[in-house]
Amino acid sequence: MNSFNEQLAVLQTRVEEWLPQYFPSIPDDEGGLVVEAARYSLLGGGKRIRPVLLLATATMLQLPETEAMPFACALEMIHTYSLIHDDLPSMDDDDLRRGRPTCHVKFGEAVAILAGDALLNRAYEVMLSAIRLERPGTIRAAGYIAKAAGSSGMIGGQILDLSAAGDVLTLNQLRVLHGKKTAALLKAAVIAAALLAQQPPPVLDALQCYADGIGLAFQIQDDILDATADRLTLGKSAGKDHRDGKPTYVSLLGLYEARRQLALTVEQAKDALQPLLEGGLAIEFLHDLADYLQIRTS
Repeated sequence: MNSFNEQLAVLQTRVEEWLPQYFPSIPDDEGGLVVEAARYSLLGGGKRIRPVLLLATATMLQLPETEAMPFACALEMIHTYSLIHDDLPSMDDDDLRRGRPTCHVKFGEAVAILAGDALLNRAYEVMLSAIRLERPGTIRAAGYIAKAAGSSGMIGGQILDLSAAGDVLTLNQLRVLHGKKTAALLKAAVIAAALLAQQPPPVLDALQCYADGIGLAFQIQDDILDATADRLTLGKSAGKDHRDGKPTYVSLLGLYEARRQLALTVEQAKDALQPLLEGGLAIEFLHDLADYLQIRTS
């Protein structure tokens, strides 16, 4: 795991180096306050799991970093915009994110909404600027990410989540909800890299199974942490899903069974990589990342 941690740190550092370049500050008289608010959230730390996942998959598939980085950073912008809007009083109404006041608490609700909008639009601008007609994978990757962020993906999951408060869902309904809200962008990270690298269907199929698994595992662990960790450790409100009456894997299955399902899901995700290993690809980082998502503490 030491080599994994080192590689993770390298990829996180590369993302941190590139993000401010893709989303630079601008003068106040040109909308600087909105950009300041967006950069406050975008550059305020975080695990950078989605861009790291895209870059790691790209590395495994021998795609140059220069071709993958615009899409990796765009994905993080989309994720950050979703957090800003998710924290709004009209949504989850949270005042802490990554150990700091949420964007609307620091800058006001109107500025926070515009900051999220700015991040989303900049993400599309970055991806469109990276499209090369001679490389159709760039078009397909941008389209896949856009769909994952939209009404059939993350946004669709958010409305299902808001509507589910106080309801008792079946396990399948909960999986559909989080398959859209949480897993869609994680899956997009993996599949976008494969599309950029113009991989054949067998590789795409294996990576899709892997991505489905880690997306589900990420959410189960999120639910476990919400039920067991404290506000300081999480860097955001703890126990909020329970207080808001939102269905979770813990509320539906209990803590013991949620942990068992998490372990099972992680193993299934790792097993999905086996055909890639047999095909000569270096799967170690993606394999270890699945374990990391299971033991993360925030």
